[in-house]
Amino acid sequence: MQTILIVDDEPNYRLILSEIVKEEGYEVLTAESAEKAMPIVRDTDLDLVITDMRMPGMGGMELLKEVKIFNTNLPVIMITAFGEVEKAVKAMQTGAFNYLTKPFNNDELVVSIQKAIAHYGLVKENLRLKSEVSNRYSFANMIGKDEKMQNLFSLIEKIAPTTASVLITGESGTGKELVARAIHFNSPRREFPMIALNCAGLPEHLLESELFGHEKGAFTGAASLHKGRFEVADSGSIFLDEIGEMPLNLQAKLLRVLQEKTIERLGSTKTLSVDVRIIAATNKDLREEINNGNFREDLFYRLNVLNMHMPPLRERLSDIPLLVAHFINKFAKQLSKPELHLSNNALRALERMPWEGNVRELENTIERAAILCAGDCIDVADVQNETQSLSPISISDETLSLTQLPAGIKLPEFLDHIEEDLIKIAMRDNNYIQAHAADNLGITKSLLQYKMKKYKISKSS
Repeated sequence: MQTILIVDDEPNYRLILSEIVKEEGYEVLTAESAEKAMPIVRDTDLDLVITDMRMPGMGGMELLKEVKIFNTNLPVIMITAFGEVEKAVKAMQTGAFNYLTKPFNNDELVVSIQKAIAHYGLVKENLRLKSEVSNRYSFANMIGKDEKMQNLFSLIEKIAPTTASVLITGESGTGKELVARAIHFNSPRREFPMIALNCAGLPEHLLESELFGHEKGAFTGAASLHKGRFEVADSGSIFLDEIGEMPLNLQAKLLRVLQEKTIERLGSTKTLSVDVRIIAATNKDLREEINNGNFREDLFYRLNVLNMHMPPLRERLSDIPLLVAHFINKFAKQLSKPELHLSNNALRALERMPWEGNVRELENTIERAAILCAGDCIDVADVQNETQSLSPISISDETLSLTQLPAGIKLPEFLDHIEEDLIKIAMRDNNYIQAHAADNLGITKSLLQYKMKKYKISKSS
């Protein structure tokens, strides 16, 4: 819902203008002077200011100048008395969107409001698109030749045109938000905002305010009206990252949004309709969270209409050269190093790393290496840090022999057999202390835990 501020020192005129604007479905705020209007302009997400030209103290022209200093794009409609046309023309030159001369009919006012708000909407959309280049989020530009990624691209193409809710699962750093943006920017909603919010990044009371907004005075510190993310995303999409961290009481309110497509700001009894596509993401097993009483089952089924799973980087190692080339090109431009490149040994080293942080970790590694490398060549030493070891694994007293394996075994089975035995030996030799076994194997503890789960290796025997 668009919000309009009406500024006029005459109470009756403020009331008349407010009623006309409200009848058109807009939200109205009022101020009796320019001095009282400016805090509202600074603290509220406004879509239009309508102000009288002549008022005691600071006049309409001064208010116009102050508004333009704060937000040059916010439209202002000036209301002038008959005979003040010259001042009105000066106001237009200063940046007013339009002026109306008293007396004017209601239709004239309504048309002017509609044009101003439509214009401001286009300006905001253009600014948003400039700040986040839309083709970056096109699924066709997402990097991945691996079969899992190709299947993901095909799924995005099918999912994007629909209005159904989407749940994206996968480990941290796999690119879940990038997939969400690919869905949005390839959908009919692409001309409207996509608003993102990390559910784990705010305390509960602030998260509720960010989602649904609040009225002035709704709680301590609520000094002004605040529109929530759902309201701002109207007609577009909202991306709720780490949805598994959302408190249960907010899950109930989110369920209501999904069912009824309405919200209420904190401190308000007014119901607002919203048309928002919800795309959620999590690195948790929500079914397990349901069993543990941490997530609502009814909300899960509402969110999980369409499911997409992002594979971890260790399951798409063939994409590492493509990703590395992309990041090298990116940081070469940022750092003004046009000759920046990676040695073959460094690439082989990257392909052997566990990448628990997935694509995000790989990007950070390349950025750090691009900054710290001597000259323009990134070598093995540049892509390692204190937590990564590429030295050969050393196991204390057992060796593995090909003669121990059945004849005709395939290479993948052979490698799995080797890996499983090495892990068992390392665990036994380190008294089943995972951290020590991981150090012995030259991998991280979390990767060891993943491998133990894969091979069903017990933690204590």
